[in-house]
Amino acid sequence: MKKYTEHRIKEVLPGSIGEELELEPGDELLKINNEPLEDIFDYQYLTEDEEIELLIRKASGEEWVLEIEKEYGEDLGLVFEQGLMDEYRSCHNQCIFCFIDQMPKGMRETLYFKDDDSRLSFLQGNYITLTNMSDKDVDRIIRYHLCPINISVHTTNPELRCKMLHNRFAGDALKKIDHLAENHIEMNGQIVLCKGVNDGEELRRSIEDLMKYLPFMRSVSVVPAGLTKFREGLFPLELFTKEEAGQVIDMIESYQQECYEKYGLHFIHASDEWYILAGRDFPQEDRYDGYIQLENGVGMMRLLYNEFMEALEETEVSEEAGTVSLATGALAYDMMCLLAEKVKEKHPNRQIKVYKIINYFFGETITVSGLLTGQDIKEQLKEKDLGDALLLPCNVLRAGEEVFLDDMTLEELKTALQVPVNIVKSGGKDLLDAMLGKTVKQKKQIVQEGFVYQKCYPDQ
Repeated sequence: MKKYTEHRIKEVLPGSIGEELELEPGDELLKINNEPLEDIFDYQYLTEDEEIELLIRKASGEEWVLEIEKEYGEDLGLVFEQGLMDEYRSCHNQCIFCFIDQMPKGMRETLYFKDDDSRLSFLQGNYITLTNMSDKDVDRIIRYHLCPINISVHTTNPELRCKMLHNRFAGDALKKIDHLAENHIEMNGQIVLCKGVNDGEELRRSIEDLMKYLPFMRSVSVVPAGLTKFREGLFPLELFTKEEAGQVIDMIESYQQECYEKYGLHFIHASDEWYILAGRDFPQEDRYDGYIQLENGVGMMRLLYNEFMEALEETEVSEEAGTVSLATGALAYDMMCLLAEKVKEKHPNRQIKVYKIINYFFGETITVSGLLTGQDIKEQLKEKDLGDALLLPCNVLRAGEEVFLDDMTLEELKTALQVPVNIVKSGGKDLLDAMLGKTVKQKKQIVQEGFVYQKCYPDQ
């Protein structure tokens, strides 16, 4: 892998130390305190101190030595062309459940990149398999005390892990967890459960093995493998039944009380999909340990419901009439219908139409809203009465952009449906505000209260 000794600055933030030093985009950072930098973690570690020295190469080729006095931990305000200040590390495993291997051809190139970079685990919460890490990488995590590190465990059976990841080193990679725990590095784990492979007694073994790392392994989520219709030639996997989902929940919950009594953590968590498939109520809020595994779909429905109901209780009864429609994936459909009914009970003149969007693009077995495409939304709503506006969850769009997975733009969808489209953030109050038709005029107050409600078409 190419190691960068020069790190080109992309942006200098206004009002920052970097701006005061007259640093500019295109300048290159060569060293800090006479030490070369491998990546962003060297940069963050070396810039913590109150007194530091930078070696900068200007675009003209001139080199500057800058001595800086600042507050401890104060940022320099530099943004680099490469976010990690190094190349991203891709995954070399061939996991039997890999979602990227189940995607159709012809989509944008970035959707096919498999990351397995421990630095992204710390920075962005990504899960890593540990197979792409050297002993040096582990030592750097310990040296800088980078945590939490999120680990895709899947099974603690070394031979089975080699099979599931299709990597003969995958079993030995589990030993890195020992080293991290011995040095008190906080970790979270993930098990993607595959029917007939790592479930049943194999799941029990994994839970009991991972419990030994408490309290440094803070949580482990169990999520069902997502299976698209594009699995031709791949490892044969099947969906779990309602009865089997209940069995998974029962096993997980049987360990939660034991873990809580010893460590104050419920530790092992079933994702929301299991409860929906089994037709069971979601656990109460205190069972989620502060929603530590929220990004893995653990507790999202409970959190949304609680936030929504709390916000609804604070609203005053309104006689204002209006109709909005809300589109969601099959997974959240029943919850959205329930919340819509709660609104109507208190605000009888508000009509909220909830539409379930079937994922024909990836296959009907994919039920999360974050994998819906613009074309599926358009085709299934184009003949519907959508009222004053269509509400869509923010996770249907590419982060920071108004583009769906299939590259359809938000503007194209709006034009096709001939209705304003409002993108709603994931909080319960955000959803309630959208259902109640909060206007752009109210947006400033919402932001000041710490909430964000993004209206895509404020001119309409």
